[in-house]
Amino acid sequence: MSAERPFVLHTRVVTGTGGGPEKTILNSPRFLATLGYDSLCAYMHPPSDPGFETLEKRAADAQTPLVGIEDRGPWDWRAPRRLLELCRRHRVDVWHGHDYKSNAIGLMVRRFWPMKLVATAHGWVKFTRKTPLYHAVDRFCLRRCDHVVCVSDDLLQTCIAKGVRSDRCCLIENAIDTEHWRRRMSPDEAKRQLGLTPGRLLVGAVGRLSDEKGFNGLIRAADRLLSEGLDFELAIAGEGDYGPALQRLIRERQREDRIRLLGFRADTLDLFQAMDVFVLSSLREGLPNVVLEAMATETPVVATRIAGVPRVIEP
Repeated sequence: MSAERPFVLHTRVVTGTGGGPEKTILNSPRFLATLGYDSLCAYMHPPSDPGFETLEKRAADAQTPLVGIEDRGPWDWRAPRRLLELCRRHRVDVWHGHDYKSNAIGLMVRRFWPMKLVATAHGWVKFTRKTPLYHAVDRFCLRRCDHVVCVSDDLLQTCIAKGVRSDRCCLIENAIDTEHWRRRMSPDEAKRQLGLTPGRLLVGAVGRLSDEKGFNGLIRAADRLLSEGLDFELAIAGEGDYGPALQRLIRERQREDRIRLLGFRADTLDLFQAMDVFVLSSLREGLPNVVLEAMATETPVVATRIAGVPRVIEP
């Protein structure tokens, strides 16, 4: 590393407004600065992706320098070249990758710029027909990193099983800024502020609208409880490809008046404060930030017993 303040380049591939890892990545630089590190976040994203504007605003709010790099797919060599330019310009000491592609590009760039490679395993949760290929690429990359950070114990064991040396692998669970995530108003006050029904039980969920989040099961469970006479509303905040299917399910159950998809919301703190119960229905996770955020805002949590969740929620 250089004799001056070490420089960390956080790299990530995103589509839309991103996901849970952004809550850690975009908040890290200002805390690292107090420890003597300078940082820059470089996000690869599809050209003209409107969601990137939201990420730029989130980065500005977090006082985090963010560079957007247009990425047109696996054969677009302009993205790696731009990242190499950033490494040379900022004299990067540590490349911190947050997904399989960032890790792979880091290995390539290291051939032309000397630096340490660190990767964080946030969890392999989204399954597609290309998932086996992505996992194979990530397995190859992780074994060649100088260090791998895992956000839950099951990911730590998985990485070691994938061939990552145990002395190059550690557990650092997700963390949140508890100065921001704290309750400032009662549920009814928050409901009034958001235009929701005060006095009626609000069950809430926040997350990417994709199959691994289990929102279809949550909607069916809510429909069954409503049929049994329970008086409550279910609100799900988030965006994703699974949104139309979930909306059809709500219409089929004729529950538009009690079950709502809110879309992307920047005011998730107010949402957590409005909730009487937060539900995590995920089938696959690492250590979800939303559970930590709900707990920090003193909102009761009901969650599936997966990954790192049992470590923070006692039965």
